[in-house]
This record gives sequence, C-alpha cells and structure tokens, in this order.
Amino acid sequence: MAAAVILPRGCVLPGLDDSKKLDAEERARLEPEIQRRAVAWAIGVVDACDIDAADILRASLEAMRRAVVRLNPGPQVLLVDAVTVPGIPVPQLPIIHGDALSASIAAASILAKVHRDGLLDALSRRYPAYGFDQHKGYGTPEHWEALRICGPSPEHRLTFHGVVPTPGDDPIPGRPARGRG
Repeated sequence: MAAAVILPRGCVLPGLDDSKKLDAEERARLEPEIQRRAVAWAIGVVDACDIDAADILRASLEAMRRAVVRLNPGPQVLLVDAVTVPGIPVPQLPIIHGDALSASIAAASILAKVHRDGLLDALSRRYPAYGFDQHKGYGTPEHWEALRICGPSPEHRLTFHGVVPTPGDDPIPGRPARGRG
C-alpha cells in the first residue's frame, strides 16, 4: 500500500505528521482535509499474491509507482521516503525520514495508512477469526494464534516467515519453539 500526494506550495495542515506518530482518530481526521487541500492524490495497491511472487521491497516500489502514475496532474519532482521509484520519468529526491521532514510525504503516509486500515476492517468482516480490525495485520500473539488454528486466509502473504509453518516452527516468531531450548 502506498500513496502519493501533491500539496500546494505553502500548504499547512495542523497536526500533520508521520502516520506512525498519529493515532487512528487523528489520521481519520486528517484524511479528508489532505484530500480536499491536495492538488492531486492517489493510492497504489499491490496484492499479497504479487508480494509473494516478487518480494516486499519490489512490491512496495510497485505500489509507489502505481500511486504516482495515477496522480493528475503528475509531479514535476518526486519526493520519496528514503528510496527512488523505478519507472517514474521525473527527477526524484529520496529523503531519509521523509515522512517527518516533508508535508507531502507525511500526507501520503497518512492516506496510505487510513486506506490500508479500511481494507483490513473489511477483511475482518470477511474473515472474522483473524481479528484484522484489531491488529491491522501486525504479528500480535492473537494473530499468530489465529494462524495456528485457522491457517492462512487467501489474503495472507504466504512467504512471510511463520504464516505457513514448517515442522518444529512455533506460531509466534522469535519465541523458542515448543520442545526446543
């Protein structure tokens, strides 16, 4: 999941920050304001099966590329959080900790996170045993336990370590397996 946002020069959005530093309510409050004030914004999504077919980095870059090519108007320069995006024919400036230093990158991180959380809420209604609405796809003990009991859903990344257990694996990565250690 990635987003791209073009904000007008001098745009100030009170409370705008890295999406990881904001709670869900603050991100939800900012989302419509970002969308309203942006010159352009777009979301790029790559499915779990496509992540499994490539890898997480390539899939993340593809999600970014999809978001950027959907911008209308397109960017003159692309500010990106720490990486460059292949296949984008405009100058790019990778910024380490970009979501803390660039309003456009912070706004994009918020839109991507709100969209992702909405998709996980919908997945929770479709696959209630996994509690996607509670852990948002992160590897909490409850999520690992649901995987152990139910196996992976069609939405799980099967190449993520522990999702498809191998003999002797413990369902919670980082914890010694039962019967070992």
